[in-house]
Parts: sequence; C-alpha cells; structure tokens
Amino acid sequence: MGIFWMLVTGLNFVAVTALVKYLGGRIPPAESAFLRYLLGLVFLIPMIGALRQAKLTPKLLGLFAGRGVLHTLGVMLWFFSMTQIPLAEVTAMNYLAPVYVTIGAAVFLGEKLALRRIAAIIAALIGALIILRPGFREISHGHIAMLAAAVVFGGSYLLAKFTVDGTNPVVVVAMLSLWVTAGLAPFAAAVWVTPTLAELGILFAVACFATAGHYTMTLAFSAAPVAVTQPVTFLQLIWATLLGALVFDEAIDIWVVSGGALILGAISFITWREAVLKRRAITPPVPATKV
Repeated sequence: MGIFWMLVTGLNFVAVTALVKYLGGRIPPAESAFLRYLLGLVFLIPMIGALRQAKLTPKLLGLFAGRGVLHTLGVMLWFFSMTQIPLAEVTAMNYLAPVYVTIGAAVFLGEKLALRRIAAIIAALIGALIILRPGFREISHGHIAMLAAAVVFGGSYLLAKFTVDGTNPVVVVAMLSLWVTAGLAPFAAAVWVTPTLAELGILFAVACFATAGHYTMTLAFSAAPVAVTQPVTFLQLIWATLLGALVFDEAIDIWVVSGGALILGAISFITWREAVLKRRAITPPVPATKV
C-alpha cells in the first residue's frame, strides 16, 4: 500500500508540473504562484480549529516567518523554471533538494556525515553535472533558477524540522500556506496580469493536485518505511519525460534521465542508511520538498 500511495503521489505532482507548464508564460511566475496558494487556502478551512487552539510562541512565529520567506522565494524560482526548461529537467533537478538538506543538517545542526553519506552526496552532485553538462551546452536562467530553488526548498525543510517539534504538524502546514500567500502578494501585484477564468481554473487544479499529493504522500509514509517508498519517486522522472515528449514536444534527453537516476539513487541510499542506523531522519523523501 505504501508503494501504491507513493505512485499516486508521483502522478499528482507530475500533474502539478504539467498544468503549470501548460499554463505557459502569459501569467508572470510570481502571480501564478500567488494564485496557486491563494486558491489553495480553501483547503485550510478544516484546519481552522487547530489554528485557533495553537499556542504560538515568539520563537515559533519567527521560524514560521523565516520559512515563509524562504519558501516564497523557492516557489517563485520554481514557477519561473517551469516556463524556461523542459519538464524532465525540472523534475530531475528538484531531486537535489534533499541532498542540500543533508548538507545543511551537517553544517547547521551538527549532523555527522560518515564516509558513505559523503560519497552519496558526491554522487548526487555528479548527477547534477550530468544533467547540466556545463561546457557542452548552454546553462539557461531556468537551470540556475531551479538549482537555487532546490537550495531554498532545502532550507525551508530544515526550518520545518524545528517547527514540527514545537507544534501540531497541521499548524505547520497551515502557517506555511498563509505566509507564502502573504509573501507572494506584493510580487504578484507588481507584475499583475488579469487572469482568464480558464487560467484560474488551471491554477485551482494545480492547488488541488498539490494538496492531494501531500495527502497521499502522508498515506504512503504511514503504510511503509521511507526507504521502501523513496525509489518509487523515480517514476516521476519517467512520467515527466514521457509527458514532455508527447504533450509539449520536448526531446527525450538520456543525460537528464541518467543524472536524475543517479541523484535519486544517492538519496535513496542515504535514506536507507538512516533507517539501518535508526537515526533521527534528517534527509527528507523527495516529495516532501515539493511546491
């Protein structure tokens, strides 16, 4: 069941990327991101009770604000990347976020990096080089934005580790949505283009699929260990590659698939080692850092 729910999670997140790609570049990335989160606030209605009962200390509020700032930047970078580079490349490069979390945990949280984990991190970074192939092709603004987005999402996840320890996870999710919506508002206002009803419908569908993806991901983690479900996320890259080729006429790049497989293999190894050693999990599963 864990594998099944992770398959469904992958389909949901591929639907998110496909819809954003289909939306195109008429609506500026900041505005698209803002509308996705604004329309998604409807899913916070069941969380109102938990929010009202939450005891938010100044420290927690500061952590929520800091995470909101990071995630706001990451979401804008991700939406921009979607308008610039193929689906498969966005999906493959998004796999880097958990690698950055592992590095950040070592630098900021004092997490020890054994030789095997260091080797896995190096393998993941080699995977990124295989995807980008600097010197053999042009590195676009979309690639740079996606690399930055993965770093920022990694920082957002690290801050989430602190907030989850201090309050209800439902409150963490709700506060992220509220802060990101508020953070995106001024950027969206600065470049505002009036959306059509069809564009609003697409962005609401994006919010629906993203919410469904996070929910089914939770079901997957409750049904099976992360070390079991993690490798299944490679199918997201396969689906994104096929969708890009069949729907958006994007060429299938074997280097992108190979680099993505290497990155995900490294993440899966780190996750498996954490499970074997029974350490407190630091490296998040790939879907946990999604938009």
